[in-house]
Amino acid sequence: MSDTRLLPVPDGLDGLRLDVALARLFGFSRTTAAELIDDGHVSVDGAPSPRSHRVHGGSWLEVNLPAGPSGPAAPPQPVDGLTVLYDDDDVVVVDKPVGVAAHPSPGWTGPTVVQGLAAMGYRIATSGAAERQGIVHRLDVGTTGVMAVAKSEHAYSELKRAFKARTVDKRYSALVQGHPDPTRGTIDAPIDRHPGSDYKFAVVADGRPSVTHYATEEAFRAATLLDVHLETGRTHQIRVHMAAIRHPCVGDLTYGADPVLAKRLGLTRQWLHARELAFAHPATGAQLRVVSPYPADLQHALDLLRAE
Repeated sequence: MSDTRLLPVPDGLDGLRLDVALARLFGFSRTTAAELIDDGHVSVDGAPSPRSHRVHGGSWLEVNLPAGPSGPAAPPQPVDGLTVLYDDDDVVVVDKPVGVAAHPSPGWTGPTVVQGLAAMGYRIATSGAAERQGIVHRLDVGTTGVMAVAKSEHAYSELKRAFKARTVDKRYSALVQGHPDPTRGTIDAPIDRHPGSDYKFAVVADGRPSVTHYATEEAFRAATLLDVHLETGRTHQIRVHMAAIRHPCVGDLTYGADPVLAKRLGLTRQWLHARELAFAHPATGAQLRVVSPYPADLQHALDLLRAE
């Protein structure tokens, strides 16, 4: 018995070798992944590829799985702090708390938005891989804020198309170290996997086009609060771009933030919040804009800076 799976490569696996990506995606060993590839059971965008092939987010994998290995299950699991900001027959928009992933994935044992919604009784679209059904975009585990999930199949298709066409307005608030100069600008720098670290991304010459617009909202002695508008949506894009101009998000130790400042402000993660999401409603076409307030830890850090 075998099971043929057709699924897109998640952005988080962009740039990895095919055998590594396959192992992470399905949760089996790299040796098993290599054997499947060598035996002709894996194709990328309809064509057989060697195990050393570098995959790209959005490419389609067709995998003929032998009996046994399968994708991660997603049983309902209550998620503390997950709240619904908007809900109708087509879409549910949530406020994602820190420490919560968008969907289950190999190696992640913590809470997810998909499982949290299931525990709350929400029915979401069945399009997409089993563990990511209804997910049209993602936020990092350590990033809070607005995230939309499709409930109807039509909404899934329309929202995926809107994100790909960049017609969705994604606005973030980011507290960065120092004072960016100019105070308003655009960072246009390609992003791909960090050449020396699988879990990080970096600005690299042959990376995927990535554009971030920012404007100063409030300046403090040691940091600046920015309004950030994403034109593209690469993994860790804001974090990478801000680090690249030497103004990393406060608390983002992965990308070079000052641990002393983070500790002083009580931060255990990057100060980055998906504040607003606006898009044409997939059923009515009317503009829908949803806003999330700052969570307690980020608001506390701002209060401390304002008191200095």
